[in-house]
Amino acid sequence: MIVEERMRTYINSLDPGNTEFLEALEKEALSSGVPIIRREMQSFIKVLLAVKKPKRILEVGTAVGFSTLLMCEYGPQDLEITTIENYEKRIPIAKENFLRAGRNSQITLLEGDAGQILKELEPAYDMIFMDAAKGQYIHWLEDVIRLLGPEGVLLSDNVLQEGEIIESHYLVERRNRTIYKRMREYLYTLKHEERLLTSILPLGDGAALSIKKPLDPVNGDKENI
Repeated sequence: MIVEERMRTYINSLDPGNTEFLEALEKEALSSGVPIIRREMQSFIKVLLAVKKPKRILEVGTAVGFSTLLMCEYGPQDLEITTIENYEKRIPIAKENFLRAGRNSQITLLEGDAGQILKELEPAYDMIFMDAAKGQYIHWLEDVIRLLGPEGVLLSDNVLQEGEIIESHYLVERRNRTIYKRMREYLYTLKHEERLLTSILPLGDGAALSIKKPLDPVNGDKENI
């Protein structure tokens, strides 16, 4: 647990909630055991959308489409979202939810392995939301940075692993050690990557908020030199 449960409960009790459709979708997902973004992250994303006003968002990890639809609902009216999902059983559910919400025209769902799809996409996105296989974040990072526009936002969810990230390697269950190692590498890389400015937040299950630094007005885009 990152934030003491009583504090989390109190903060969430202040939240006015979402639209009726999103509230129903959240209940459906939770009752089916589908992981969706926590209430704290939902509130954070709403504020981030209001501040950044992104026109193009890339989401890695669709699940049943809850976070996709939340961003559609609370983002700009002309927002376009490209979302990637590899789990075949959830893809038709997400498509049905997009149809029910009347958001099909705003959303492009790409099916398949995110690592391959990211290599095929073209920049630039105003915001990228990472909420998929946590052990793959570090492997996707270079393409994600390439796809972000100058001053674009990268939001990475579930990066603190319920606080396990600060434990000794030997105290982490053997089956979780690869993810543990890769996530520590990911967070270190985010904080030391010259093209990004990153803050790591004890929000929900941990979030990393990164901003891609603007182009050098003298030397141009150093990435392409």
